[in-house]
Amino acid sequence: MAGLYSIGSSALNNAMAGVVTSGHNIANANTPGFSRQVVEQQTNSPNFVGVGFIGQGATVGAIRRIYDDFLGQQVTQANSQGSQLSTYLERMQRIDGLVGDPTAGVAPALADFFQGLQAVAAQPADMSARQSLLSAAQSLASSLNSTAAQLGQLRDAANSDVQSSVARINTLSSQIAALNDSISLSSAAAGTGQQPNDLLDQRDTLIADLNKEVGANVVKASNGSYNLFLANGQALVLGSQAYKLGTVRDAADPANTQVTISIGSTQMRLQPGDLSGGRLGGILGFRQGGLTDAQNALGRLAISVAAGVNDQHSLGQDLNGALGGAFFKVGSPTVISNATNTGTGVVSAGIAGYGALEASDYNLSYDGTNYTLTRLSDNKVVGAVGGLPQTVDGVTIGLASGAPAAGDQFLIQPTRAGANGASFSVLLSDLRGIAAAAPIRTAAGLNNAGTGTVSAGTVNAPPPPDVNLQQPVTITFTSATTFKVTGTGTLNPVGVAYTAGANISYNGWTIQISGTPAANDTFTVGPNTNGQGDNRNARLMASLQTQTLMANGSATYSDAYAQFVSQVGNKTHELQVNSDAQTNLATAVQSAQSNLSGVNLDEEASNLIRYQQAYQAAGKMVSIAGVLFDTILNIRS
Repeated sequence: MAGLYSIGSSALNNAMAGVVTSGHNIANANTPGFSRQVVEQQTNSPNFVGVGFIGQGATVGAIRRIYDDFLGQQVTQANSQGSQLSTYLERMQRIDGLVGDPTAGVAPALADFFQGLQAVAAQPADMSARQSLLSAAQSLASSLNSTAAQLGQLRDAANSDVQSSVARINTLSSQIAALNDSISLSSAAAGTGQQPNDLLDQRDTLIADLNKEVGANVVKASNGSYNLFLANGQALVLGSQAYKLGTVRDAADPANTQVTISIGSTQMRLQPGDLSGGRLGGILGFRQGGLTDAQNALGRLAISVAAGVNDQHSLGQDLNGALGGAFFKVGSPTVISNATNTGTGVVSAGIAGYGALEASDYNLSYDGTNYTLTRLSDNKVVGAVGGLPQTVDGVTIGLASGAPAAGDQFLIQPTRAGANGASFSVLLSDLRGIAAAAPIRTAAGLNNAGTGTVSAGTVNAPPPPDVNLQQPVTITFTSATTFKVTGTGTLNPVGVAYTAGANISYNGWTIQISGTPAANDTFTVGPNTNGQGDNRNARLMASLQTQTLMANGSATYSDAYAQFVSQVGNKTHELQVNSDAQTNLATAVQSAQSNLSGVNLDEEASNLIRYQQAYQAAGKMVSIAGVLFDTILNIRS
């Protein structure tokens, strides 16, 4: 009779466990990260009674959660990559919207400036045309400065986002470490291999949230704890210990916030490659890639435009008869010594060739004997020499003072700040100071007997012009095939062979004489006195718009900006495509996990009915056992 009661009691307990578990599932149907649980029953050992084995009912073997580790890892990884891509994409879309508008911004401002130069070339003495040119120049400077400022704000925002992401990571890793401890203690207390399912779900949810912030690989320990490691293998969580992240100013580039990790009393600096995946990986990737590329491309354009216009403007003559000065302020390279350097070396950098500039930063490292220069846009070593100076990509790098120590590094930024307000501005304010005219004038002698003609002449580049540029020079033909040159700075050559149409260059100018001059014919080159109506230099400045002065002679200013906009657009589109694909992948694996682990309310309702009926049947069994027991008692009495 006792066995019958025991069987009934076990059936009641099993049915009750089923009701409670289904109720728990129903209560958590909308709880994020919850995995449905099921009751696993097992048969009690039967008793042998001679004629056979009589069963002794059943017991609850375990309450198991329906969860697949492989699917869980897939969901975590998909969400981590998706978070990185969406974070990068969101910020690249801001740059795309900033530089890609064809009706506003740098592109139309650049076109307006050259239209202003063309208007001055058409009417060099007209003050309204000159005013329009200066206004267009100011608009170009304002557009470049504004775009550069907004890119700078994106860098500041990225640094702030790094700090907030680090704070979130620290919170999550501490909670995971605490749950590791609780799970280990709970499992040990159970003593039979039972698992605290709800705590496991909570930990898995926290790990998924952590991976949305930064990629972390999970390694399961023998005691049930989860150890988490960053992309570089550095531990973030080991059992119940969480290693705290922090932020400091980047040793290589103070404009960036760098992530650190505490190892004992040491703060180890982490590189962007050490932190892949998640929101933090997306922020660092954007800051190091798309944002830096955009700032360098914009700065290169500003520097190239300013230098090209300045060079030509300084070869002209203004309405006051003076040679032209600098039209724009031109940015110069920035050199940053790494904060960890131990030597006294100070590195300098200057632009030697604007047309060869690349939209890139450079890292100069010293190993105690040799310098190695790496172009960071493609991580290509572009210079390795025993000493300095050296010129690479239009930038001359030298050692200004001191001596570097082995391991010292220097970050060289030739163009990043080129479009900032402190680097690019309009220096010219006097309308009469626009050098639209050429500073020289040529003329043929009034008494010449031959058919020789002389060109208007051009000033030789690069600036500054020859100090004797405007000194009077006379070319006298001693015969139809030879001439002599007299005047200051010309060295007074005699017996120079004449070739019709060939270049004749002295004192920083070049002319051509054509035709057949006669003996004693003269041609003069001198200052362009009263040249207010001269437009030769204005036309040369306007022609800069169509000259391939950038990318080693392969691109105009407009081409270079269009390529920059295209690169931003292509990168944004690439990220959009990859982000959409990653979103679809994440949706698919999340759906698979939900189908496996999610709570089906219809199924749970069915289970409740089943467990209710089992409970009622078990109760009937206990009732029957009671009746039988009473019958036996009555027989004995």
